[in-house]
Amino acid sequence: MTAIALTPMDLAGRAPRVRADLDPNDISALFVSNLTNVRWLSGFTGSNGWLVLSGDQLVLVTDGRYAEQAVDQLAAGNVDATVLVGTTRAQMINHVRTLLDGHPSIGFEGGHLTYADHATLSGEIGGTWVPTAGVIETHRRTKDAGEIDRMRYAAAIADDALAATLTLLRDEPTESGFRDQLEWEMRRCGADGPSFDTIVAAGANAALPHHHPDSTRIVEGMTVVVDFGALYDGYHSDMTRTFTIGDPTAQQQEVYEVVLAAQRAGVAAVAPGARGQALDAVCRDHIASAGWGEWFNHGTGHGVGLQIHESPWLTLSYDDTLAVSDVVTVEPGVYRKDFGGVRIEDMVLVTTDGCQSLTTTPKDSPCLPSPPTN
Repeated sequence: MTAIALTPMDLAGRAPRVRADLDPNDISALFVSNLTNVRWLSGFTGSNGWLVLSGDQLVLVTDGRYAEQAVDQLAAGNVDATVLVGTTRAQMINHVRTLLDGHPSIGFEGGHLTYADHATLSGEIGGTWVPTAGVIETHRRTKDAGEIDRMRYAAAIADDALAATLTLLRDEPTESGFRDQLEWEMRRCGADGPSFDTIVAAGANAALPHHHPDSTRIVEGMTVVVDFGALYDGYHSDMTRTFTIGDPTAQQQEVYEVVLAAQRAGVAAVAPGARGQALDAVCRDHIASAGWGEWFNHGTGHGVGLQIHESPWLTLSYDDTLAVSDVVTVEPGVYRKDFGGVRIEDMVLVTTDGCQSLTTTPKDSPCLPSPPTN
């Protein structure tokens, strides 16, 4: 796949946006420990780092392995931040203590900092530690042009890789063998790797939404669910297609058409202001009206970005409201042990007048495309 010029990401503008949301009377400094949030705020991709964000500074604290990498990555993103390096964890904590000294209230990520780390840090650093939720994630979910470019490119890699490997399903591969070839092809097309553990589920295994590929051989008469994505520059793509090996049976065709109609209705309903529960209901009600509602046993979709599953959520449990530049999946499915399963998924970008699909692999039919003619 030909590399393309991608829009730069607005790394420099992220910390000021988060800082503007912090009330200094409630939180005078924010301690960021979640590595995904650290990356989003600073561009730093190492495996050990904390950020301290206050009214007048952004400081990354990391260990000696990443001293040069951290400086280079922050400079590349034009991020106005300081890097402090500690050879030991104790030295890193001492850096944080100095940065937080005198702050009356320190916000921390309540959903990410472990109890043990909180006890250690708050005990050694002192001050009043205030749990926060979603302070950074609220900003992360709305993608800038650079992020959208990367996700679009990751989706294109996945489309190309699937097109290049689909004919192998005619050769009776094992699930794991097809997975390996698909992931190899994604890397050949430019991916840094798969977005998550690729799902290839054939026959009865397709009744398990998150089946792990095994030695099951894919043979004529089976349905095959392929759920996968490409990772590029930290950003994920996500797509599912279902195929039949040979002509579909009447039941396979019926279920496929029901799921496809539900999925298309869900995609058509994605728009700014649409609510997660309502979008879930669009797909769920369609499948239920066809008599298959009992076997749709997961949510309709989720946000995608630096994480493969992030807000907003399109499920019965959450009532998130979509906004322009959110990226979400729409992925209804039907699963039954004596039948197998069908799932169809696209990753879509919310636009001002609806949405745009970032995945382009055809889904009109479960039949494998005809082999190329020489």
